[in-house]
Amino acid sequence: MTWENPSATRRQQMLRETRAVAVVGASPNPARASNFVATYLLASTDYDVYFVNPNATEILGRPVYPGLAALPVVPDLVDVFRRREDLPGVLDEVLTLPGGVRTLWLQFGLFDEEVAGRAEAAGLEVVMDRCLKVEHARFHGGLHVAGFNTGVISSRRRAR
Repeated sequence: MTWENPSATRRQQMLRETRAVAVVGASPNPARASNFVATYLLASTDYDVYFVNPNATEILGRPVYPGLAALPVVPDLVDVFRRREDLPGVLDEVLTLPGGVRTLWLQFGLFDEEVAGRAEAAGLEVVMDRCLKVEHARFHGGLHVAGFNTGVISSRRRAR
């Protein structure tokens, strides 16, 4: 099996259709990537963001839930920051939720074709080895194609 991520156009559409995001493996440590992504999601998107971590009670002033089943809503997108060996269990938890989850999103470094196949067979769309923050920023004008913030809002050259 040679699995491929959805096209950039489809990923952009997926993000536009998303209203609620669950960050599984969110960390209260500001040095962790999940905290950085969570900070961005709260500050730069209209998403309802929920944090899942059985070892934390609050992140960025928000409550943290011990598992996906404890969330007050079924998220549209589940963004995963866990070890690769934890992915089958995360997918199992996603699949126990009542309908609503549309996308399983695995952060940088996470790629598992078997998990992707199971998720797609259950009707989910899957994105692997991509950062939700980077993709959102890229599609919403916050990143240069090379991956950094240009600070340019207009397409016109700055007067010198």
